[in-house]
This record gives sequence, C-alpha cells and structure tokens, in this order.
Amino acid sequence: MPDPEVVAEEADIEKMNDYQLEHRETFSIVQTQFSVVSAAEKDRLKAMISDYLSFRDDITAFLSDYFGDVCTRKCYESRLSACCSREGIIAFFADMAVNVLVSPDEEISLLLAVLRKPNTGFKCIYLGEKGCMWRIKPIVCEMFLCDTAEAEVFGKRPEGRALWEELKKHKQQYLWPDRPVLFDMLEQYFIDAGHSSPLMYFHNSPGLLRVKRSGK
Repeated sequence: MPDPEVVAEEADIEKMNDYQLEHRETFSIVQTQFSVVSAAEKDRLKAMISDYLSFRDDITAFLSDYFGDVCTRKCYESRLSACCSREGIIAFFADMAVNVLVSPDEEISLLLAVLRKPNTGFKCIYLGEKGCMWRIKPIVCEMFLCDTAEAEVFGKRPEGRALWEELKKHKQQYLWPDRPVLFDMLEQYFIDAGHSSPLMYFHNSPGLLRVKRSGK
C-alpha cells in the first residue's frame, strides 16, 4: 500500500510550476549539504559571508531611514508594487545559500512548505502577512526601488541618492564576476560537493560567463 505522505508529496509536486520546483530543489540542496558539514566548516562559511552580511545591514539601515514609510504606504499596503510581483524576483543560488546558512531550520521548512502550495495570487509566493519570509532576502529584491519612490524620497532628501549609488557600487563586489566574488565562490563550493542547480547563474549564464572571461 502506498505511503500516504509520499502520495501527498507527489500530488503537491504535480501542482508546482517550474519556478517553484527550481526554488524548492535549490533550497533542498543547500539544506542537505549544510546538514552534513561539520560545525567548524559551517563556521568557516559564516566567516566567509560575514562581510556580505555587514553590507546587507548597511542596506537595511539605509532603506529603513529613507524609504521605510514610503514603501510601506505606496507598495505593501496598496498591493500595487512591482517589487513583489508573482515570480518576478531573480534569486541567485548564493541568495539561498546565505539565507539557509543564517536561518533556523524551521524557517527554511516554512519556505519549502509554501513552495509546495499553488500560487494563485499575483504576488510573490514568499510574501507573507508580515512581509518577506526570507531572513536575508534575495539581493535583487532588497535593492529594488521603483522610480516613484526614488523621485519622492530623493526629491526631498537629495543626499540619499549619492549614498544609494555607493551601495549599488558596493554590491558589485559580491556579484560582478570580473574577479573572484562571493556569489560565484558559493556556487563553486556546492559544485565541488557534487551539486547542480538551474539557479547557478554564475556558472550557467552566458552573460556572466563572458564577464568572468573578461576578467582573466
């Protein structure tokens, strides 16, 4: 007699679209790999991403100071924002690796559970009642600002635009692979461990591969 839990899981998978399947597969890969590494190795990886996490703290502080009220009012409460549109986010493999590394297992289990449900709305599947369900959300999401919000905020506080441009420039230190960068190194770490994911853009994207070759 078939296992009811297996049957239920297979039924859930059949309802999932490619976007959800890719994300679920990648989260599972990362969670599985981190479950078998030693505590010392996990500490080494956390040290490896510490500078990036500090950068993310800087972004959070900037957005809270300059855009907190504006984005809450114009985007989240109005439900009109493009920044949390259904399947509109680009998540890198490294986004998921970082998030799993710093998140309790129960938080990742919630993300895996929500990915098993059909997304019948027009918003991102990760958008819960309290906002994004990721502890460290994808960098593309974190650094998305719509033109309307930028015009309103920087029109009143023009000094913020220069700070924002500096943050965007700093982001390239982790994502622009014309030299060794964190997001590329995290993908390579999992490739060396025998894993593969369609979200490994630094090893699959023709555009990013050209950038890597140009830096050699």
